[in-house]
Amino acid sequence: MDSIEASEKIEQELGKEFHGRTLFRDEVSVTIAPSRIKDALTFCKEVLHFNYLVDLAGIDNMGDDPRYEVVYELYSYNHGCHLRIKTGVDEADRELPSVVDLWPTANWHEREAYDMLGLTFTGHPDLRRILMWEGYPFFPLRKDFPLAGKPSEMPDVAFSEAAPLEGGPFVTSPTSAGTDKREPRSRELDS
Repeated sequence: MDSIEASEKIEQELGKEFHGRTLFRDEVSVTIAPSRIKDALTFCKEVLHFNYLVDLAGIDNMGDDPRYEVVYELYSYNHGCHLRIKTGVDEADRELPSVVDLWPTANWHEREAYDMLGLTFTGHPDLRRILMWEGYPFFPLRKDFPLAGKPSEMPDVAFSEAAPLEGGPFVTSPTSAGTDKREPRSRELDS
């Protein structure tokens, strides 16, 4: 079985909740209605033998409806093929079922999507922030989060004023030179 055959089987299983298939650079992406995403992913795991969740990512498509998209990158060791499953998430709802019970590796992926975009996963065993501290009031990967940063009232945090997020000491320089020249530590500090 290859990715196209797998996507056809998902379409047969879901019917009208199968919203489409895209083939780009030999990679198959399938779009599923959010109401059936757990059914589709369970089918992929148990019937089609996609036994590895490579990644789960949230995307903010600000200005589109639905605003958010969650992408599941699956791999089948049995068949040696990759499949991308996508679903939209409304801004008002921002909720999908957790797939930690299918793939334990989803635990940290779902926590990151929650932490960075505010997407929630019902049934997650420990849905809390993974990168930002508890009580942090913002979601840094949303497109309405300002690049100039936001002020913080927390004195124990390194930045009590607006923290710049573009450029900075941890960003590599755009050049065709090797890593030793691009790395921030190789730059001379401007005084």
